[in-house]
Parts: sequence; C-alpha cells; structure tokens
Amino acid sequence: MALVALKDLLEDAVRNRYAVGGFDAGEHGFAEAIIQAAEETQAPVILMVPEPFLKYVDRHFFAYLVQRIKASSASIDLHLDHGSTYESCLKAIHYGFTSVMIDGSVLPYEENVALTKKVVEAAHAAGVSVEAELGHVGGGEETLADGGTADEDHFTDPDEAARFVEKTNVDALAVSFGTVHGVYRGTPKLDLERLTAIRRQIDLPLVMHGGSGLSDEDFRNVIKCGINKINYFTAVSFAAVEEIKLALAEKNGKIFYPELVARALQKAKEEVVKTIKVFGTR
Repeated sequence: MALVALKDLLEDAVRNRYAVGGFDAGEHGFAEAIIQAAEETQAPVILMVPEPFLKYVDRHFFAYLVQRIKASSASIDLHLDHGSTYESCLKAIHYGFTSVMIDGSVLPYEENVALTKKVVEAAHAAGVSVEAELGHVGGGEETLADGGTADEDHFTDPDEAARFVEKTNVDALAVSFGTVHGVYRGTPKLDLERLTAIRRQIDLPLVMHGGSGLSDEDFRNVIKCGINKINYFTAVSFAAVEEIKLALAEKNGKIFYPELVARALQKAKEEVVKTIKVFGTR
C-alpha cells in the first residue's frame, strides 16, 4: 500500500467509475485525520498540501508526511495542490510528493499549455504525476463570508480540453463546469452536459475542485458523468471548527488544548470517512 502516484491511484477509478477524494492538510493533525480515515475505510485517498498552506509548514513537515504515508496500510498519494509556478512544483517533487498540480488556469491558453508541458516533462522524469486545470474554478478564502458563484465564461471547452491533453501529456485534468472553491452563494448549478462532452473526448482522470457544499446526489451525478478525483476541504475544516466552538461553549472556555484538538480532528476524520463512502472509493 503506502505512497502511490496519482496516475496509478486513479487508473482503477476511471475503469470502474468512482472518485477518489483529495483532502487538504496544512498541519500534522489534519494529515493524521485524513490518513486514519483512509486506514479505517481501507480506501485510497489523495492527501493534498495546497501551495497557500506552505507558509504554515517547513521541510520537516513533508518528511513526516512521506514517512507516515509509507507506514500506512492505505494507498495514499501525496499531492501539491494549486502549484502556481514551475519552481514550486520542482520543490514538491524534491520533498517526495508523488503528484503535483500546476495551476495555469488564469493564464492565456498557450501560456497554460507551455507551463504545464514544462512541469510534466520534469515531473515524469522523476516518476511524479501531474494535474493541470483548464477553464477556471473561482471562489476560495476571499469568498468564505459571502459565498462564491461560478462564471460560465470560465467553464472548460471540451474541444480545447482534448487539444490541451494531447499537447501537454498531463495525467489528470481539473475542469470547470459550475463548481466553486469554498462556500457557494445559492444553489450550485452544474453543467453536466458539458462534463459529459469533456469525458467523451478525454479518457484520462477528470478532477472536480469545489466539492464542499454539493449534495450526495450531485456527487453521484458528476461521478456518473466522468469525474474521478474530487477535492474536498472546506466542509472538513468547518466540521472541525464547529466542534471547537461546541467544546469551548460546553466547558465555558476552560478546556485543555489536547482535548480540544482531539475533538476537532475526530470530527474532521468522520467527515472524511463519510465522504469516502459517498464517492464510492474502493
């Protein structure tokens, strides 16, 4: 089991039409919650460290992740999420990550192709898988308070996606069809026809960012239409935060830190376990 490249992890998901969850961790506790959820369900997971979280950790954290995953009974891919530069992807490869995402989605098409191709060449030489994004999934930390909405102008074009994959030799492609990062404003409206059209033209793993806030039925529908990796963090984080609020209220703020953290991480793990089951991961 243990440390597995993204491409290898998702091959079975494409073949048998299920999704593997990508869960973010920016510190040891969340990483342990994700790994324990994978071990409890004996299902593969993708443990992701987003580039914006790198300010919270150092190289010792990455060494811990690699060793902890290697000792695990579950199959786990260690993934750099939303790498914005060639240099950040190289750094992740150096630290032992088994996959990287190069996010050139805000760049003009040809620049996105060139950057992705450059990362793919370096990563593949090291046996590391690469995810890229075409179209753009908005939202994020800046929209947590009010929620975000999807911009149809930034949805992925199926024909362009097919050309992008052919030019870059990428291993997985994140596509935009109505999801947003973080919190949704209103009810999400997913363009499943567009997703189906993308799947018809591309046979490699398709990735959906912005999983938090969707219903179980939404998840089943996007998986049926071809999604194989689903990024899911905000709901896990909120579950932990709500448990912290509850614990502080119950104890009138008089609680030891280890108990507080343990309760929060237990809730995070439960949310990951629940999500693994909804995704049909096996």
